[in-house]
Amino acid sequence: MNIVVDDLSGAQIAEFLGEHIKEMRAVSPLESKHALDLDALRRSEITFWSVLDGETVVGCGAVKRLDAEHAELKSMRTAPERRGSGIASLLLEHILAEAKRAGSSRMSLETGSADYFVTARKLYERFGFTYCEPFADYKPDPNSVFMTRSL
Repeated sequence: MNIVVDDLSGAQIAEFLGEHIKEMRAVSPLESKHALDLDALRRSEITFWSVLDGETVVGCGAVKRLDAEHAELKSMRTAPERRGSGIASLLLEHILAEAKRAGSSRMSLETGSADYFVTARKLYERFGFTYCEPFADYKPDPNSVFMTRSL
């Protein structure tokens, strides 16, 4: 597998992210959906990575720089048929190292509070994330949990 910075211009990643948005809409109320679409992910403060197995996208994730020291993890997704195979851990380790190398000292994230997101929350806990109050522009939301960690 190979982790690459992705400019989001390919049809395969567009389809992969489209499936992500569709999945998030199915499990989260619209007012609590914080997944970014392609245009939002192309903003200059966001770095996006794809995980490739050969030519096939099997995972993705992004970092949004909130300020010089604080970054937000966004758009973490593993292909449904590859979940549980270690792709998310490999990618998260890579993203955390890259954010630290870029000067961030804190990484935060928002994820869902529903049972659907238990696996994601456990992954983040294994990587040292702890629960916190809303950060940046987020507001308290019963459908969201917020997590953070030092880098």
